[in-house]
Amino acid sequence: MPDEVLNDISHRRYNPLTGSWLLVSPHRTKRPWQGAQETPSKNTLPEYDPKCYLCPGNKRAQGDSNPHYKNTFAFVNDYSAVKEEQQDYHPETNKDDAASLLLQARPVTGRCYVLTFSAKHDTTLADMTAEEIVPVINTWTRIYASHLSPSHPLKDQAKQALESIPQNLDGEGEPPKHQLKNMQIFENKGAAMGCSNPHPHCQIWTTSTLPEEPGKELVNMGKYKADTGRHLLGDYVKLELEKKERVVWENDAFVIVCPWWAVWPFEVLILSKRHVRALVDLDDKERLQFAEAIQEVARRYDNLFETNFPYSSGIHQAPLDCTEEEAETSWFHMHFYPPLLRSATVKKFLVGYELMAEPQRDITPEQAAAKLRDCGGELYRKPLQ
Repeated sequence: MPDEVLNDISHRRYNPLTGSWLLVSPHRTKRPWQGAQETPSKNTLPEYDPKCYLCPGNKRAQGDSNPHYKNTFAFVNDYSAVKEEQQDYHPETNKDDAASLLLQARPVTGRCYVLTFSAKHDTTLADMTAEEIVPVINTWTRIYASHLSPSHPLKDQAKQALESIPQNLDGEGEPPKHQLKNMQIFENKGAAMGCSNPHPHCQIWTTSTLPEEPGKELVNMGKYKADTGRHLLGDYVKLELEKKERVVWENDAFVIVCPWWAVWPFEVLILSKRHVRALVDLDDKERLQFAEAIQEVARRYDNLFETNFPYSSGIHQAPLDCTEEEAETSWFHMHFYPPLLRSATVKKFLVGYELMAEPQRDITPEQAAAKLRDCGGELYRKPLQ
């Protein structure tokens, strides 16, 4: 365990991935709660909803009809956050012009996809088996591979992935017209996380720029490798596997941990045990093992408070267009950020001190990991279905 005194005193913890700190206040877990409470999430959805824009055979908001797909279905978002084609904008900066220095803007182009996890409107990743999640990972991998730069260090792995993974006949989209920089795969689960449609799905945003979060991680992983000659997350995986105190679950290829620097109460990381740079590095067996890890997180979350546990999750991997050094610096991992704190009705808010100063948490990552370790086994609602 970490120094026992840290269970009783307020202290700061360092996040080497982002170069930031957070405040930990374990003594505050005993404080009474009279604030806002969420309504517990209940799974009362039908297997098929004729009004759902994502169900098989239904019309979407822009008038296109979905195919009668069986598992996954990918399409370009009808309301994409970025456009592929738009007016050029290349402003110049001038040190003598305050406006050009302080009011900067840069154009961003790209393409956004929606990917359904299942044809069933009432299911979630927690309800699905690892084998049922594999087609989702396969589609992620194919889309990533098809968007890589022709000169990418992983181009051979991408070619092999495209040849070995069956194409999803229900749509993946053509590669974009212009080379893009980054692909962010993410899922918002639950209304508490702003999800606008309960049908199980994720989004895939490809952009011409490298966003802030993966950009900070890449910089800090690069600095660590330059200073030590080792991989930041490689060293971290070894530490967690040795100490065990924040490990929730593991298989041969992946480990789930509540990271030392977690901000959210039950935040977890899925980390590859070997040096995996991106999805295209995974073989068939490892894709199944990754699916097992995702299923473990989703099921344990739901079992924790016996509710459809909300979260935002996302994959960080090598950018679509990068140097050999940047690719080798990357270490494949998946973040899960859930808001629930004490029960199915009480969630954490990032407000006040956390907006004005730095993030803060009460329950320690070690305590959170212990609770999640105890939530294995069959999904709590299975016997009720």
